[in-house]
Amino acid sequence: MSMQHWLWGAAGGSLTLALVAGIAESRRNRRRSLDRPGWVPWRGLQAAAFFATLAFTILALKAG
Repeated sequence: MSMQHWLWGAAGGSLTLALVAGIAESRRNRRRSLDRPGWVPWRGLQAAAFFATLAFTILALKAG
């Protein structure tokens, strides 16, 4: 496999993580028990995964 394939795979994985984090943040905002907010920073993970997706996509396009 070439480097470009690895970069596209990393972009897909980070995009999947961004989508999962967005869904988890949405579920946290609609929770019933306000006394149990949770401990995972979903918004920060979503932002980091989005920027990683952007970086991997740019690198994959430049490698091709």
